[in-house]
Amino acid sequence: MKRILPVIVISQFFCTSLWFAGNAVIGDIARQLQLEPAYLAYLSSAVQAGFITGTLVFALLSIADRFLSTRVFMVCAIVAAIINLGICLPGITTLTLLAFRFTTGFFLAGIYPVGMKIAADHYQQGLGKSLGYLVGALVIGTAFPHLLKGLSASFPWQYIVAATSLLSVLGGIAMYLLVPQGPYAVLGKKPNWKASLNSFRNLRFKAAAFGYFGHMWELYAFWVFVPVILITYQQRHPGIQLNVALWSFLIIAMGSLSCVLSGYVSQYWGAKKTATIALLLSCLCCLISPLFIAQGQITLLLAFMLFWSVVIIADSPMFSTLVAQNAPADSKGSSLTIVNCIGFFITIVSIQLVSALRTEANATYLYMLLAIGPILGLAALFNNRKETQSSSIQSVGE
Repeated sequence: MKRILPVIVISQFFCTSLWFAGNAVIGDIARQLQLEPAYLAYLSSAVQAGFITGTLVFALLSIADRFLSTRVFMVCAIVAAIINLGICLPGITTLTLLAFRFTTGFFLAGIYPVGMKIAADHYQQGLGKSLGYLVGALVIGTAFPHLLKGLSASFPWQYIVAATSLLSVLGGIAMYLLVPQGPYAVLGKKPNWKASLNSFRNLRFKAAAFGYFGHMWELYAFWVFVPVILITYQQRHPGIQLNVALWSFLIIAMGSLSCVLSGYVSQYWGAKKTATIALLLSCLCCLISPLFIAQGQITLLLAFMLFWSVVIIADSPMFSTLVAQNAPADSKGSSLTIVNCIGFFITIVSIQLVSALRTEANATYLYMLLAIGPILGLAALFNNRKETQSSSIQSVGE
């Protein structure tokens, strides 16, 4: 039992390294295909769109609830790894590149939410702590290609892509061979496409889901534009030289520590309170971001970006915990999957909006738009608190 969580975490880390594999080498691909820098947003959104499509299909077919989760995880990890290698093919076009990234995202739908379901099947008690480690693994996996890029600048970019594919295969096999079916797993007998949507009738589930949606509005847009913010700062201050890839890794990866920490904190404060505080702090970071992006002190900017990275992801495992705890046992996997589906659709909107609106003139203030999501998420959590209190009063009166 003690080895199960480390295996789940390491497998999740290995497999989710596919997520930003294209982003880490976009500069090399852009030079090869003579692409505009704005193509980064399209490349990122292609993965998100694939993930959304995959999660929708997986949820409608109840795949995570009908079949052995570890087998689903392994198959998707191997297939995604093979497809990921496709961007290394000679003569690749922009359309083909987007297609490969889209399809990689599709099979990531069988990795990230399914990995959370596997953890929930094993750890009913202390789920927040377990998912803290798991989401922390996602953060490291997302940042890892940037580290590879920063440490292997002299190697061809194809090596980075191949390394992430190899890790995904190893992670998938490890999950299948070393993690048994969890004691809380309930396998469905037939597809039930309404099951995941019916979960939204539960007020607590609905509040957790909408809090998660607000969190997702800012999260991936922040991750995508971390290197853009650093590059822009460097261009405005030519005397400052940064290893942008390495600092992008450090900033994004810092969030993994807060995921683990929030898991432990939730054991004392509760998942909802922990998530609310983190969402509020990240909202404030969005609003005050111009103060640090505009000024000339690189130390202050990097310190602020590291702090923003810490608070922007700390609520993610808490919202996933609340969703899993308030979903029906026989549709837990599908409920997690559909929430991921909607959440990642929101990331496309925010990424494309920031990319479309961004100009040299407004680059300092543009990231204040990311506060929209946390504000709406906090409103959903606050409204649920009032509704829950009202329901409790009515129950006592009856």
